[in-house]
Amino acid sequence: MRNQYNSTWILSQILTLVPQEDCKILGVTSQDLYVPVLTFVFGEAQLDGRAALVSSFRLRDELYGLPKNPEKLKERLEKEAIHELGHTFGLIHCREPNCVMFTSTYAEEIDFKSRDFCSACSAFLKSKK
Repeated sequence: MRNQYNSTWILSQILTLVPQEDCKILGVTSQDLYVPVLTFVFGEAQLDGRAALVSSFRLRDELYGLPKNPEKLKERLEKEAIHELGHTFGLIHCREPNCVMFTSTYAEEIDFKSRDFCSACSAFLKSKK
């Protein structure tokens, strides 16, 4: 038993809660998430869709034998929330390491990117208006 939850299934349930077509919704959980092709995910979103989901589970330093760090957890969760919501606006993973849309495989990698979109991702978002 992996004690994990399928994020794609949770996204499908979140979608039933979205009140309007032009609304975005972000689910936040402390549970461990996975998708069938990956052993875990920090979050998942519908590309150019309405729903996104993030988990704090693997963002916690104590999971990796380090002291609890609530400030770092908050910062990582914010970055992942912005990242997943970026996908709902049609953004894909970015090659710019400082961009919030840069993909992260390990929690420590999240610490190196900013909360902001790079100029290319910002321009893409502005073009969608």
